[in-house]
Amino acid sequence: MFKELDPLLHSQLRLAVMSLLISLEEADFVYLREKSGATAGNLSVQLEKLAQAQYIEVDKGYSGKRPRTTCRITPAGRAAFEVYVDALRSYTE
Repeated sequence: MFKELDPLLHSQLRLAVMSLLISLEEADFVYLREKSGATAGNLSVQLEKLAQAQYIEVDKGYSGKRPRTTCRITPAGRAAFEVYVDALRSYTE
């Protein structure tokens, strides 16, 4: 029997962000944008959706005079990602 896939993580860009963050302590917005190939606007929207679900934490601050947005995965986000990967594996069994 197939397990249901989390629709929030099933989005290509949100899954890419979670995949990047799962192995990093934190990543800044520029890094996520460059690695995902997303536009700044689309990435902002998707980060907000992940933050609303409490899968990631988003910190906005400054590095010198430049604005800096940093993201990190939460324990809930890590658990959701692991369940998602497990659900994907159920499709190959």
